[in-house]
Amino acid sequence: MSVTSHDHQEIDAATGTATTGHEWDGIRELNTPLPKWWLYIFYATIVWALGYWVVYPAIPLATSFTKGVINYSSRAEATAEVSQLVAARAPMVAQLAKASFDDIQKDPKMLTFARAQGKAAFGDNCAPCHGTGGGGSKAFPNLVDDDWMWGTGTLEEIQATITHGIRSSDPNTRQGNMPAFGDGVLKPIEISAVADYVRSLSKLPVDQGVDLKAGQKVFADNCAACHGDNAKGNQELGAPNLTDQIWLYGSDKVTIVEGITKGRGGMMPNWGDRLDAGTIKALAVYVRTLGGAR
Repeated sequence: MSVTSHDHQEIDAATGTATTGHEWDGIRELNTPLPKWWLYIFYATIVWALGYWVVYPAIPLATSFTKGVINYSSRAEATAEVSQLVAARAPMVAQLAKASFDDIQKDPKMLTFARAQGKAAFGDNCAPCHGTGGGGSKAFPNLVDDDWMWGTGTLEEIQATITHGIRSSDPNTRQGNMPAFGDGVLKPIEISAVADYVRSLSKLPVDQGVDLKAGQKVFADNCAACHGDNAKGNQELGAPNLTDQIWLYGSDKVTIVEGITKGRGGMMPNWGDRLDAGTIKALAVYVRTLGGAR
């Protein structure tokens, strides 16, 4: 590409517009300045930006940033709004903390507030594990299916679980975990047999020729102490029902073998140190409304 520069401007014959004197491969550049109104707006935005840098926090420094002459902070504004909201809700939250669950259910205003407060608290604290709608996911229980590992889903039991957690650092936490039977307790062939037997309890298909009697014996000798002779589980120990086709980690044989071999023991944090008593009660009420309470 050849570039030619002329010392004088010429008038383009086709458009009647003066050229800049620059030419690229025979193509001349027209001198068409930007409109004045556009330039003035552009200059105004530059002035505005400079003023913004002075008035608002904008320029990063080594360890902080400029505060601006009005010392504005969006974080401080949001914090103040949250504080105002907390203050506005405080009387009802305190009322919830003092009221019994029977009182809450009998008072429409308190019940409505508890559900709303509980829904907000659930979204902030519980949804990351249990899902927005409480449907759960692998290793995190479904809260809408009326299948409870601990207790039967009463408001008091839900409150206790939220307050103290499961296998948490709280001294009153719910304890109980499934041991690792692969650590010298059961042989691989025994683990495979009891996995097939457990699958059969939920009407899941097993390979032809599998000796379910052998798996049943392994179950009776090692698993029935927690899950019960009928495999219906024990809600005092957190031992799940193995006959209801509801699986926390998965129902395929590989997953079941893994659980028997390595054990299971998920942890739910204790919220009693993080949430006030009124909010925990509201959470219990909300969880119960999800549909998983008897």
